[in-house]
Amino acid sequence: MGKEDKFPVWEAALLAGVAAAFAAGLVGVYLSMPHSDYSFLKLPKNLQELQILTDHLEDYTSDYTIQVLVGYCSVYIFMQTFMIPGTIFMSLLAGALFGQLGGVALVVFAATAGASSCYFLSKLIGKPLVFSLWPDKLGLFQKQVAKRREKLLNYMLFLRVTPTLPNTFINFASPIVNVPYHIFFLATFIGITPASYVTVRAGIALGDLSSLSDLYDTQSIALLFLIGVVSVTPTLLGKNENKKQQGKASEMAASSS
Repeated sequence: MGKEDKFPVWEAALLAGVAAAFAAGLVGVYLSMPHSDYSFLKLPKNLQELQILTDHLEDYTSDYTIQVLVGYCSVYIFMQTFMIPGTIFMSLLAGALFGQLGGVALVVFAATAGASSCYFLSKLIGKPLVFSLWPDKLGLFQKQVAKRREKLLNYMLFLRVTPTLPNTFINFASPIVNVPYHIFFLATFIGITPASYVTVRAGIALGDLSSLSDLYDTQSIALLFLIGVVSVTPTLLGKNENKKQQGKASEMAASSS
């Protein structure tokens, strides 16, 4: 058996640990919370359900902060790991419960942990699923990663900041196209911060939201694209510089012959 064919033991152990943490965290939260009717505890599918959940959790957050934090992180990471939609509502909830600074820190931590968990899950079993769900996107992504290998962090930052590709796809496809984990981690941790800031800020004024389209105004979208352009600029400059060097080398070779 070749080196690449060996079963990735440490990734499997990490995934088992994450699954155990989900279960232990949620069980611990349930056992340590006061006896009450928790029928309101469900993943929100719209702003109305999110407002109901927020109204109930606000009563518990000040007295049971640790339990709420553990429960929140467990649910968010689980959703990210298994590509369950609705994390935008969780980001809004963080702003409503923990304010701007605490909310952004919480969302960035949980989103990065969940994306990392999804990355390793895909590394274990994701290749057939990615090929069946996103064959065209995967081919395009693979070509772009190969072309930008020398400035890959900048390219991954650009993808995280701008809505060029869905985050779910990036999480699951990155190990398939050989994006190293340290680059994936840094791009995720840094790149999701601007959008997290916008969403958490909206969550603070949750009662003023009438739809999810209110989250991103023209100014916010323009800011995210500006950050994305800045992040990818070194890649473009490096590409142009390589072309110039290749052109000079060709000219020198032609003159010497």
